[in-house]
Amino acid sequence: MVFIFKFLKRKKQAAFINEVDQENLPRHVGIIMDGNGRWAKSRGLPRSAGHRAGAATLKKITEFASDMGIRYITAYAFSTENWKRPKAEIDALMDLLLDYLKDKKLLEGNQVRLNFIGDRSVLTDEIKEQMAIAEEESAGRDKTILYLAINYGGQQEITKAVRTICQKAAAGQLDPGGVTEQTISENLYTEIPDVDLIIRPSGEFRLSNFLLWQSAYSEFWFSNINWPDFSEKDFTQAILDYQNRNRRFGGI
Repeated sequence: MVFIFKFLKRKKQAAFINEVDQENLPRHVGIIMDGNGRWAKSRGLPRSAGHRAGAATLKKITEFASDMGIRYITAYAFSTENWKRPKAEIDALMDLLLDYLKDKKLLEGNQVRLNFIGDRSVLTDEIKEQMAIAEEESAGRDKTILYLAINYGGQQEITKAVRTICQKAAAGQLDPGGVTEQTISENLYTEIPDVDLIIRPSGEFRLSNFLLWQSAYSEFWFSNINWPDFSEKDFTQAILDYQNRNRRFGGI
Protein backbone atom coordinates (compact mmCIF):
# COMPACT_ATOMS: atom_id res chain seq x y z
CA MET A 1 0.00 0.00 0.00
CA VAL A 2 2.84 2.42 0.87
CA PHE A 3 4.54 1.63 -2.46
CA ILE A 4 1.31 2.37 -4.36
CA PHE A 5 0.85 5.66 -2.51
CA LYS A 6 4.42 6.76 -3.29
CA PHE A 7 4.03 5.72 -6.93
CA LEU A 8 0.83 7.75 -7.33
CA LYS A 9 2.42 10.72 -5.58
CA ARG A 10 5.46 10.68 -7.89
CA LYS A 11 3.18 10.36 -10.90
CA LYS A 12 1.18 13.39 -9.77
CA GLN A 13 4.36 15.40 -9.18
CA ALA A 14 5.67 14.47 -12.62
CA ALA A 15 2.44 15.73 -14.15
CA PHE A 16 2.88 19.09 -12.41
CA ILE A 17 6.50 19.35 -13.60
CA ASN A 18 5.44 18.60 -17.17
CA GLU A 19 3.18 21.67 -17.09
CA VAL A 20 6.08 24.13 -16.85
CA ASP A 21 8.44 25.37 -19.55
CA GLN A 22 11.85 23.91 -18.70
CA GLU A 23 13.52 26.62 -20.79
CA ASN A 24 12.04 29.44 -18.71
CA LEU A 25 12.48 28.37 -15.10
CA PRO A 26 13.48 30.89 -12.44
CA ARG A 27 17.08 30.22 -11.49
CA HIS A 28 16.61 31.41 -7.91
CA VAL A 29 13.38 31.19 -5.90
CA GLY A 30 13.01 32.89 -2.52
CA ILE A 31 10.37 31.68 -0.08
CA ILE A 32 9.01 33.62 2.90
CA MET A 33 7.61 30.76 4.95
CA ASP A 34 4.71 32.59 6.58
CA GLY A 35 1.55 31.37 8.29
CA ASN A 36 2.84 28.60 10.56
CA GLY A 37 1.33 30.18 13.68
CA ARG A 38 -2.03 30.86 12.03
CA TRP A 39 -2.13 27.30 10.71
CA ALA A 40 -1.59 25.95 14.23
CA LYS A 41 -4.09 28.35 15.84
CA SER A 42 -6.82 27.36 13.38
CA ARG A 43 -6.37 23.75 14.55
CA GLY A 44 -6.16 24.49 18.25
CA LEU A 45 -2.45 23.54 18.30
CA PRO A 46 0.57 25.31 19.81
CA ARG A 47 2.58 27.53 17.48
CA SER A 48 5.47 25.08 17.73
CA ALA A 49 3.32 22.48 15.95
CA GLY A 50 2.86 24.94 13.10
CA HIS A 51 6.60 25.44 12.81
CA ARG A 52 7.19 21.68 12.67
CA ALA A 53 4.55 21.34 9.97
CA GLY A 54 6.21 24.22 8.12
CA ALA A 55 9.60 22.47 8.28
CA ALA A 56 8.04 19.36 6.73
CA THR A 57 6.57 21.53 3.96
CA LEU A 58 9.99 23.06 3.27
CA LYS A 59 11.48 19.60 2.80
CA LYS A 60 8.63 18.58 0.49
CA ILE A 61 8.75 21.75 -1.62
CA THR A 62 12.56 21.74 -1.84
CA GLU A 63 12.56 18.16 -3.12
CA PHE A 64 9.85 19.01 -5.65
CA ALA A 65 11.59 22.20 -6.80
CA SER A 66 14.84 20.27 -7.20
CA ASP A 67 13.08 17.67 -9.35
CA MET A 68 11.62 20.51 -11.41
CA GLY A 69 15.10 21.94 -12.06
CA ILE A 70 15.28 24.96 -9.75
CA ARG A 71 18.96 25.65 -9.04
CA TYR A 72 18.79 27.97 -5.99
CA ILE A 73 16.23 28.25 -3.20
CA THR A 74 16.46 30.65 -0.27
CA ALA A 75 14.01 30.01 2.58
CA TYR A 76 13.41 32.62 5.27
CA ALA A 77 13.61 30.53 8.44
CA PHE A 78 14.35 33.04 11.22
CA SER A 79 14.72 36.80 10.86
CA THR A 80 16.68 39.27 12.96
CA GLU A 81 13.29 40.60 14.10
CA ASN A 82 12.05 37.17 15.24
CA TRP A 83 14.02 37.54 18.50
CA LYS A 84 11.11 39.74 19.65
CA ARG A 85 8.90 36.65 19.91
CA PRO A 86 8.22 34.89 23.24
CA LYS A 87 11.20 32.96 24.58
CA ALA A 88 9.26 29.68 24.58
CA GLU A 89 8.60 30.03 20.84
CA ILE A 90 12.21 30.96 20.09
CA ASP A 91 13.44 27.95 22.08
CA ALA A 92 11.04 25.69 20.15
CA LEU A 93 12.29 27.10 16.84
CA MET A 94 15.92 26.53 17.79
CA ASP A 95 15.13 22.96 18.89
CA LEU A 96 13.40 22.40 15.56
CA LEU A 97 16.41 23.78 13.71
CA LEU A 98 18.68 21.34 15.53
CA ASP A 99 16.42 18.41 14.68
CA TYR A 100 16.40 19.54 11.05
CA LEU A 101 20.19 19.80 10.92
CA LYS A 102 20.77 16.46 12.62
CA ASP A 103 18.69 14.60 10.02
CA LYS A 104 21.59 13.00 8.16
CA LYS A 105 19.42 11.93 5.24
CA LEU A 106 17.86 15.37 4.85
CA LEU A 107 17.41 16.06 1.12
CA GLU A 108 20.19 13.57 0.31
CA GLY A 109 18.17 11.70 -2.30
CA ASN A 110 17.56 14.90 -4.25
CA GLN A 111 21.23 15.96 -4.24
CA VAL A 112 20.43 19.20 -2.42
CA ARG A 113 23.32 21.14 -0.87
CA LEU A 114 22.55 23.01 2.35
CA ASN A 115 24.04 26.45 3.04
CA PHE A 116 23.15 29.28 5.41
CA ILE A 117 22.99 33.07 5.33
CA GLY A 118 22.67 35.33 8.36
CA ASP A 119 24.59 36.28 11.47
CA ARG A 120 25.63 33.07 13.25
CA SER A 121 27.48 34.82 16.07
CA VAL A 122 24.52 34.88 18.49
CA LEU A 123 23.49 31.26 17.88
CA THR A 124 24.48 28.52 20.31
CA ASP A 125 27.70 26.63 19.77
CA GLU A 126 25.73 23.44 19.13
CA ILE A 127 23.67 25.04 16.39
CA LYS A 128 26.76 26.60 14.76
CA GLU A 129 28.52 23.23 14.88
CA GLN A 130 25.58 21.42 13.28
CA MET A 131 25.30 24.10 10.59
CA ALA A 132 28.97 23.60 9.71
CA ILE A 133 28.53 19.82 9.65
CA ALA A 134 25.47 20.09 7.38
CA GLU A 135 27.36 22.34 4.97
CA GLU A 136 30.36 20.04 4.91
CA GLU A 137 28.40 16.81 4.50
CA SER A 138 26.23 18.19 1.68
CA ALA A 139 29.06 20.03 -0.12
CA GLY A 140 29.33 17.39 -2.83
CA ARG A 141 25.70 17.65 -3.87
CA ASP A 142 25.27 19.85 -6.91
CA LYS A 143 21.72 19.62 -8.21
CA THR A 144 20.08 22.32 -6.07
CA ILE A 145 21.43 24.64 -3.37
CA LEU A 146 19.10 25.45 -0.46
CA TYR A 147 20.05 28.53 1.54
CA LEU A 148 18.40 28.74 4.95
CA ALA A 149 18.22 32.36 6.13
CA ILE A 150 18.74 32.18 9.92
CA ASN A 151 19.08 35.29 12.07
CA TYR A 152 18.96 37.11 8.75
CA GLY A 153 17.85 40.61 7.83
CA GLY A 154 18.31 42.35 4.50
CA GLN A 155 19.14 45.73 6.07
CA GLN A 156 21.61 44.04 8.41
CA GLU A 157 23.25 42.28 5.47
CA ILE A 158 23.68 45.52 3.50
CA THR A 159 24.97 47.36 6.59
CA LYS A 160 27.54 44.61 7.15
CA ALA A 161 28.68 44.86 3.52
CA VAL A 162 29.06 48.65 3.72
CA ARG A 163 31.00 48.36 6.99
CA THR A 164 33.36 45.80 5.44
CA ILE A 165 33.91 48.00 2.39
CA CYS A 166 34.67 51.01 4.63
CA GLN A 167 37.19 48.97 6.59
CA LYS A 168 38.91 47.85 3.39
CA ALA A 169 39.01 51.43 2.13
CA ALA A 170 40.47 52.67 5.41
CA ALA A 171 43.15 49.98 5.20
CA GLY A 172 44.03 51.04 1.68
CA GLN A 173 42.82 47.75 0.23
CA LEU A 174 40.07 49.34 -1.84
CA ASP A 175 39.57 52.60 -3.75
CA PRO A 176 36.29 54.22 -2.56
CA GLY A 177 35.84 55.75 -6.00
CA GLY A 178 35.79 52.30 -7.51
CA VAL A 179 32.94 50.93 -5.41
CA THR A 180 30.20 49.48 -7.62
CA GLU A 181 27.09 47.36 -7.20
CA GLN A 182 29.34 44.35 -7.74
CA THR A 183 31.57 45.47 -4.85
CA ILE A 184 28.58 45.42 -2.52
CA SER A 185 27.39 42.06 -3.84
CA GLU A 186 30.83 40.58 -3.18
CA ASN A 187 30.65 41.65 0.46
CA LEU A 188 27.23 40.26 1.30
CA TYR A 189 26.86 37.00 3.21
CA THR A 190 27.36 35.04 0.02
CA GLU A 191 27.34 35.75 -3.70
CA ILE A 192 24.07 34.10 -4.60
CA PRO A 193 22.36 35.12 -7.84
CA ASP A 194 19.64 37.75 -7.68
CA VAL A 195 16.23 36.31 -6.87
CA ASP A 196 13.98 35.75 -9.87
CA LEU A 197 10.82 34.86 -7.96
CA ILE A 198 9.75 35.45 -4.36
CA ILE A 199 6.88 33.38 -3.01
CA ARG A 200 4.98 34.55 0.08
CA PRO A 201 1.98 32.57 1.34
CA SER A 202 -0.47 33.39 4.18
CA GLY A 203 -2.03 36.55 2.73
CA GLU A 204 0.68 39.07 3.61
CA PHE A 205 2.04 41.47 0.96
CA ARG A 206 5.47 42.61 2.11
CA LEU A 207 9.14 41.60 1.95
CA SER A 208 9.72 41.68 5.72
CA ASN A 209 13.42 42.55 5.29
CA PHE A 210 14.08 39.52 3.06
CA LEU A 211 16.88 39.66 0.44
CA LEU A 212 16.47 43.40 -0.11
CA TRP A 213 19.60 43.79 -2.25
CA GLN A 214 19.02 40.64 -4.29
CA SER A 215 15.33 41.32 -5.03
CA ALA A 216 15.68 44.54 -7.07
CA TYR A 217 13.98 42.94 -10.08
CA SER A 218 12.28 39.96 -8.48
CA GLU A 219 8.82 38.85 -9.49
CA PHE A 220 6.42 38.31 -6.57
CA TRP A 221 3.78 35.64 -6.04
CA PHE A 222 1.38 35.89 -3.13
CA SER A 223 -1.14 33.39 -1.79
CA ASN A 224 -3.65 33.18 1.06
CA ILE A 225 -2.53 29.62 1.81
CA ASN A 226 -0.66 29.17 5.09
CA TRP A 227 2.81 27.74 4.57
CA PRO A 228 2.19 24.27 6.12
CA ASP A 229 -0.62 23.73 3.58
CA PHE A 230 1.50 24.87 0.62
CA SER A 231 1.60 22.08 -1.97
CA GLU A 232 3.44 21.04 -5.09
CA LYS A 233 0.42 22.26 -7.05
CA ASP A 234 0.73 25.71 -5.47
CA PHE A 235 4.45 25.85 -6.28
CA THR A 236 3.73 24.84 -9.87
CA GLN A 237 1.13 27.60 -10.17
CA ALA A 238 3.67 30.14 -8.91
CA ILE A 239 6.15 28.99 -11.58
CA LEU A 240 3.49 29.10 -14.31
CA ASP A 241 2.49 32.64 -13.33
CA TYR A 242 6.16 33.64 -13.34
CA GLN A 243 6.57 32.22 -16.84
CA ASN A 244 3.65 34.30 -18.09
CA ARG A 245 5.24 37.56 -17.00
CA ASN A 246 7.33 39.86 -19.18
CA ARG A 247 10.53 40.70 -17.31
CA ARG A 248 11.85 43.90 -18.86
CA PHE A 249 14.47 44.91 -16.23
CA GLY A 250 13.78 48.59 -16.89
CA GLY A 251 13.66 48.21 -20.68
CA ILE A 252 10.70 48.26 -23.05
